[in-house]
Amino acid sequence: MADTLELVVITGMSGAGKTVALQTFEDLGYFCIDNMPPSLLPKFWELVKESGKISRICLVIDLRSRAFFEEIMSAVDSLDNTSFITTKVIFLDSKDDVLVSRYKETRRSHPLTQSGGTVLEGIRKERELLEDIRNRSQLVIDTSETTPRQLRERLLDTFKVDDKDVFHIEVVSFGFKYGLPIDADIVMDVRFLPNPHYVDELRPLTGLDKPVYDYVMKQSETEIFYKKFIDLLEYIIPGYKKEGKTSVNIAIGCTGGQHRSVALAERTSVQLKSAGYQVNTTHRDRNKRKETVNRS
Repeated sequence: MADTLELVVITGMSGAGKTVALQTFEDLGYFCIDNMPPSLLPKFWELVKESGKISRICLVIDLRSRAFFEEIMSAVDSLDNTSFITTKVIFLDSKDDVLVSRYKETRRSHPLTQSGGTVLEGIRKERELLEDIRNRSQLVIDTSETTPRQLRERLLDTFKVDDKDVFHIEVVSFGFKYGLPIDADIVMDVRFLPNPHYVDELRPLTGLDKPVYDYVMKQSETEIFYKKFIDLLEYIIPGYKKEGKTSVNIAIGCTGGQHRSVALAERTSVQLKSAGYQVNTTHRDRNKRKETVNRS
């Protein structure tokens, strides 16, 4: 673990985009906590330092913790005086009329008007309470004319994060007889390829075994399909990244998820890794047949 721990505190006006900001830092690999009482910050950081497992943390502190809100400045001051922590405070703001409009769209009450008063009154009271911390924040972002995607891009750019640190690809093989992966973005059916299941010596093996892998790949249908499939992925994956997705799940299926889909998932993963992507490979149903036999 690094000697210096990094803390990002997100605060600001209710409705200005703190949830989007927190989700962005979570995608960047930060340990994220929403609605942390400020009084707990010093003790929390001591526990983090002792654990030695976390080096980057992002906290959202806002008026939902209004019983503790007056402690924010003293808590931040105490962190600034701690040698092993670097702290950056991000303040998200927006114009009053935009915040009113957002509250009307969501039909939610403002945290400061739950016992009475208009949304605008709550916004003005909140702005007054937050004036000091806004003035002391290292980064103030006005989201009045900013979409969630633009806010995310602004934070990524400000913190100088390479897309490769954020974007990753999940490749999973599966068997159609056990159902589709519910989280798949792209599903490819390879049941049209010759099936190693009907070769006696290959039946008990899987696509991770060289004899099965070679059998699948030597088929002329496989080579034609694979080239077209990779061309498709090379075209659409940059589009997913451009639209702000942090991951793409590619599911490749055959009948039982043991032979053809496993072999092609492996080859596809190697190809995507060579293109510079972070890739995780899972073979969901590779051992399902053995498990079924053992239970019978």
